[in-house]
Amino acid sequence: MIEKALKGTPIYWGWLALLLALMVLGAACYIRQFLFGMALTGMGRDLSWGLYISQFTFLVGVAAGGLMLVLPFYIHDYKVFGRLTILGEFLAISAIVMCLMFVMADIGQPIRALNMILHPTPNSMLFWDMVVLVGYLTLNIICGWVILTAEKKEVKPPKWGYFFVSVSIPFAVSIHTVTAMLYCGLPSRHFWLSAITAPRFLASAFAAGPSLILIFCAIMKKFAHFDAGKEAVNKLITIIMYAAIINAFFVCMEFFVGYYSNVPGHMHSLEYLFFGLEHDGHVYNNLVPIMWTSVIMCFAGLAVFAYMKLAKAQTDTLVVLGCALTFLSLFLDKGLGFVLGGLVVNPLNQITEYYPTLNEIFVSTGIWATGFFLVTVLYKIAVAVEHEVEA
Repeated sequence: MIEKALKGTPIYWGWLALLLALMVLGAACYIRQFLFGMALTGMGRDLSWGLYISQFTFLVGVAAGGLMLVLPFYIHDYKVFGRLTILGEFLAISAIVMCLMFVMADIGQPIRALNMILHPTPNSMLFWDMVVLVGYLTLNIICGWVILTAEKKEVKPPKWGYFFVSVSIPFAVSIHTVTAMLYCGLPSRHFWLSAITAPRFLASAFAAGPSLILIFCAIMKKFAHFDAGKEAVNKLITIIMYAAIINAFFVCMEFFVGYYSNVPGHMHSLEYLFFGLEHDGHVYNNLVPIMWTSVIMCFAGLAVFAYMKLAKAQTDTLVVLGCALTFLSLFLDKGLGFVLGGLVVNPLNQITEYYPTLNEIFVSTGIWATGFFLVTVLYKIAVAVEHEVEA
């Protein structure tokens, strides 16, 4: 089936060429970082995590978002999601690959990753994060390829395939739960020390992942004649709306805990993110515009979805607009604000602002390009098989 990715329109090849160019640029910047060290990044003694780990955190949620397609289709026999399920599994593969690449970029020397295998420490959340990420990646590769092969042959998938699908469901929850535990297990960081970190991560995942899938579906409908179905899109929009509302509620609860309880560590991080924090006569507020943009995009996306529901005016343009606003809102909130909000204000009430360097940005862009390259090829194969079966 891989040969199906070798046939396409000029637009398809142009898109892949652009992604390949960005991948080469990112690889060159990573080699430069490898040779000269992590001093080329904006990180340091007081900021051990930066753009790489914040992107990793967000993409784990994108990977887990596929659960909103797999669970209804396989467990609740909701056949409307039949054409979308394979897209969720292939998106999870691409997202996990990007996650692992961001981890490799963050640790500096890739050989250090072997320490988790050669010297395992089961009492560390990093060890279990590696286990669930690699396990979820393996499960999605198996499930996706087995199901697509069965569809191509127009037969039912083997029964053992459903076993792996069932196992992948708790793995989808665990990858983001364990990632959340990496943060809420650090007692010195008050902003992260919250029992709702894992539920908040899952809520954002169940909005971000499906939003990206619907954007891809709209693109494929225009350029690849792939129609996911109006009912499936409508139901997925409902899921995105509920998940985004729950995520917004959890963010509001963070404000309640910090300000009503008057917890200084919690309040300072929220003030830094949303209002600017004054310290030693200087106001630190470089993330304030980003966080308010996230808030505006969140409610704008919900407004677009509400309009479609109430006016029964579901169009591809409105679907893409609502999903793009929701996805970008969550990207800014969790992909930047959450990680940096807990790091910039340290337990000693000292502030060290973080600015990613161009080298970091180009490496991150290269990793994102790699993920989009992989998902484009996988979706091309899936759509080609779909059209072949229909023919």
